[in-house]
Amino acid sequence: MIKVNNLHFGYGKNQPLFKNISFQLDAGHIYGLLGKNGAGKSSLLKNLAGLVYAQQGTLDVFGFDPAKRQPAMLEQICFIPEEFYLPAVKIDAYVKANAPFYKKFNHDYFTNLIQEFDIPVSQKLINMSYGQKKKVIIAFALATQAKLIIMDEPTNGLDIPSKAQFRKIMASALTDECCIIISTHQVRDLDNLIDSVIMLDENDIALQASVDEITEKLTFKKVKAVDDSIIYAEPSLSGYYAVMPNYHQEESKLDLELLFNAILTEKTKFKPYFN
Repeated sequence: MIKVNNLHFGYGKNQPLFKNISFQLDAGHIYGLLGKNGAGKSSLLKNLAGLVYAQQGTLDVFGFDPAKRQPAMLEQICFIPEEFYLPAVKIDAYVKANAPFYKKFNHDYFTNLIQEFDIPVSQKLINMSYGQKKKVIIAFALATQAKLIIMDEPTNGLDIPSKAQFRKIMASALTDECCIIISTHQVRDLDNLIDSVIMLDENDIALQASVDEITEKLTFKKVKAVDDSIIYAEPSLSGYYAVMPNYHQEESKLDLELLFNAILTEKTKFKPYFN
């Protein structure tokens, strides 16, 4: 569905964000794109959407080169940027102006999402709170039924109940024909939502693996003391939260924040598990 081969990109000759990175994304998955601020998450998403252009390498999105911005590709992509502007119109006028760009836009589904998000439809978009605006564009993106939905920091500005709503809605929105990429530095917001992880660090992909693969190879648990079997640990009130090899095929829940910190701190130790 999406193939990136030897991508090299930066905003200056001596400031590369990516050096020859390659990966593939498939339909039917929700990918969590993780990385520190400045790691290049937004830039990678913009490359996929054709908003910036690779200096070297190739990108294939549904058989298209995204840099060419062909209408046949654009109607299959919906991109929610971290920073956005909504006009001084009501929701119905916004939908009337923008929905025609997406042949599969589902008006009934959009209405249901707006109701679930408890958005005041009589209010102009410009007068809504930031969190309400964010929920409107999330609902619009899902209603496009695009093959690729890209969300850059979608939970910024959402309160705790709204984040719970977001996770519930996203869990039911995925189809076998759709690929969803969610980029965030608020790692815990993706708990129980994504099924695959892509982590950027130091101009490269530090990790790309499914949640099932991660929990098959690693176990996450609380221990009283640290020994040589532990790859990475963080102190807690009564011991340590630890990541260790899953030698005994134990079942454990992925601690996404712990994994994120572990990979960034001890990246070389994890390479043998995910080559």
